[in-house]
Amino acid sequence: MGIELKIANLSKTYPGGVRALDGVTLTIGTGMFGLLGPNGAGKSTLMRTIATLQEPDGGGIDFDGIDVLAQKDRLRRVLGYLPQEFGVYPKVSAEVLLTHLAVLKGIHNARERKDTVAALLHRTNLYDVRHRKLGTFSGGMRQRFGIAQALLGNPRLIIVDEPTAGLDPAERVRFHNLLSEIGENVIVILSTHIVDDVSELCSQMAIIAKGRTLATGDPQRLIDDLRGKTWTKVIPKQDLPRYEGEMQVITTRLVAGRTVIHVYAPERPDASFEPIEASLEDVYFRTLHGASERSH
Repeated sequence: MGIELKIANLSKTYPGGVRALDGVTLTIGTGMFGLLGPNGAGKSTLMRTIATLQEPDGGGIDFDGIDVLAQKDRLRRVLGYLPQEFGVYPKVSAEVLLTHLAVLKGIHNARERKDTVAALLHRTNLYDVRHRKLGTFSGGMRQRFGIAQALLGNPRLIIVDEPTAGLDPAERVRFHNLLSEIGENVIVILSTHIVDDVSELCSQMAIIAKGRTLATGDPQRLIDDLRGKTWTKVIPKQDLPRYEGEMQVITTRLVAGRTVIHVYAPERPDASFEPIEASLEDVYFRTLHGASERSH
């Protein structure tokens, strides 16, 4: 039996009445878990609450027998966290800062600390630049340093919040490979608004918007639920409002100057539509559109 993180009926309302979390309930097991949602969906609030950085108004969180809200120190001992905004000291080298953070994490034996820091710098492919000042690092290198510090102390729960935003494609691939290796024996929660991050990495996922979980499960199963119900057509751009008024248009995109739409319908809308294999992006936007329609 692997470790489990259980989130039960979590709620949080900020001053001014913004409801960031609205009864969020999730069970997350070992491996990579994708938390997918638009900006402002409540993802960062949920991550910060699990990481014991803020209190919810109600609900509970249990991690492998630890009552997270009541036993914050116990949770912090097994937690690795890479926040959305990860600041570094620009004039300090990667090796010096990681060594300092290792002390703060409780690795007091000098030999063990030196070995741990070297191993993490190797693992994140930063060993050759360990003496360089962090202020000279690229965005991707900084994110890999962020993962190195999150792995100090062999955490069993790792939270990474919007880790690939702003990375170039090559850095993104490197970062994905690193996350994949880490996620084999621990729980890694990947919070993102980038659909490809989840489809490429995660065996389980949830879609969140306006503080509510709208869908959960295996990404492939969620895609299979749309099989035979997703259709595509190239249309003149000026006709888009009419199609949006008459059908459930999931996505629209410009391809070589033409507007291509994906439509959700149990049967082919008419002979001009072609069937198409659904993607996780279709699942995501269909779920968001469905929730938006229900709330009106």
